[in-house]
Amino acid sequence: MNPTRTFDADQPFAERELPVYEALALDIKSRGIESVFGLMSDDTALFVTTLDAIGVRFHATRHENSAVAMAEGYASATGRLGVAIIGRGPATANALHGCAYAQRTGSRVLLVFGASSVAHQANGAAEPDAKEFNATGVLEAMGIKTYVANDAGSARATLAHAVQATGQGGCVALLLPMNVQFQSIAYPGAMGIPAPAPTANPQRIAARPAAIGAAVALLAHSRRPLIVAGLGAHRAGARKALEALADKIGAVLATSLKAKDMFHGNAYNLGVVGSYSHTTARRLIDQADCVIVFGAGLNQKTTSYGTSLPTDAALIQVDLSHAKIGRWYHADLSLIADAREAAEQLCAALPARADSDKAFYTADTRERLTRVDMAAEFQAANTDRTMDPRSVALELDRMLPASRNAVYDAGNFLQVMPYISGLGPEHNKNTADFASVGMGFGTAMGIACATPERSTVLFVGDGGFLMTMSELETVAREGIALVIIVLNDAAYGAELHYLKMRNMPVAAAVFSDIDFAPIAAGFGFETATARTLSELRALAPMLSNPQGPILIDCKINAAVAAPFMLETADHEKRLP
Repeated sequence: MNPTRTFDADQPFAERELPVYEALALDIKSRGIESVFGLMSDDTALFVTTLDAIGVRFHATRHENSAVAMAEGYASATGRLGVAIIGRGPATANALHGCAYAQRTGSRVLLVFGASSVAHQANGAAEPDAKEFNATGVLEAMGIKTYVANDAGSARATLAHAVQATGQGGCVALLLPMNVQFQSIAYPGAMGIPAPAPTANPQRIAARPAAIGAAVALLAHSRRPLIVAGLGAHRAGARKALEALADKIGAVLATSLKAKDMFHGNAYNLGVVGSYSHTTARRLIDQADCVIVFGAGLNQKTTSYGTSLPTDAALIQVDLSHAKIGRWYHADLSLIADAREAAEQLCAALPARADSDKAFYTADTRERLTRVDMAAEFQAANTDRTMDPRSVALELDRMLPASRNAVYDAGNFLQVMPYISGLGPEHNKNTADFASVGMGFGTAMGIACATPERSTVLFVGDGGFLMTMSELETVAREGIALVIIVLNDAAYGAELHYLKMRNMPVAAAVFSDIDFAPIAAGFGFETATARTLSELRALAPMLSNPQGPILIDCKINAAVAAPFMLETADHEKRLP
């Protein structure tokens, strides 16, 4: 590539010869993609430089996992295609954690990998390639559909097919061998295959009439129904339909953790069901005689290992996927349908119910829900040098801008989530899909790039932060206005409590008490360290209207175990 060459994406290229990497860059731009994410390698350097030169901004991270997570965060926040560009071999291996995470989120992500040259030969013998790696085999074993541009003539069509495949949700991988990228092809103009348009849910599949009839018959005997909505219901845009159904049958409303705050403001909103429920919600959930689940998988966190939902209540599960029905929890009746469509069908089919038949719809229930005080849900365990993480969350909930995105890494500190209120699923992002730490930082950067009009706040434990803190440089270099709250218990908190509950030594799970604020300050962050609630409250002016990157190192009490840790221990005791 001539280093003095200039690019004009609007210039016609009638039958002009272009290298494949340049043709693919122009095709990506023609699909309306404005940003891509990655870490440059020798086999992607020309491709990403070309993209950046023609106006598709390349956001470079310091680790491949973060690049994939950044693309997923961008896709999650916008509903558009997130693109991550990663090198071959060791770079691909580095990115596998992020790939597994992104695959499980269901976001539309295109993973573009460099690849070794096809049939690389020298003097009739294969050339050694220190970066040789069976990326196709590994990615497909992970369940990621993979395309390979095996020759120049089909490279553009292969890209188009890969982009189209992302419309079904989840990750799709495209491998670009080096020698194919360098070959020339005629470029008559952009291919006429557009990227899938962003949509809340492209599959408005209705439930079968017989299934609706069976659900109506089951609900006819219910006087205390509970509706549980998951992320699938949110993505289907089902809130209004579910609230209308709840009002018609007298149901209280709850969500999975992924759909947290979907019903914020509703008088009969119980909040999150399962490990993160408050006391009033648990009492009402226990009274339910029928549970209708829309777009939620009912995993162990939602069901608290099968203890959070009344076992004698009939359960109706609504989901687009047959595979998700009854996968983790029993279902007495299944409806294979879009959540909004099924809710509207049920609402139309059910007869009007008298107020006297709505056992949950009372002034007492409304008052009890209005009086829920999250501070009263626990006995604060603050010390002279550390804070209770739940108290920290309540303070931050008041101090941070109301218009914000909240992104959570994984770990024991996730117990703070119930105390951060009212954002709605579109502004709450839990990155524990792969049950691993380390995905939060990259995801938060992608969301912040996608929504610069809102403050984005990353909640991360010290373990996950140590794993990804090189991205402090990315935030500073890219000018990302990110607020980082390190919930620092100087330990791998989940493992610490796991060992404690089994009367085992905990030294391997304990860290030094590192002060992260001076480190972040070296990258240009505005920083502070808080060991007490009064020190934290003094930071209100900084946090109420954050300008530029901020990091607060909150020293929290490692003795406070998340509810799900206790549930896990109880579950293991019941195992045969």
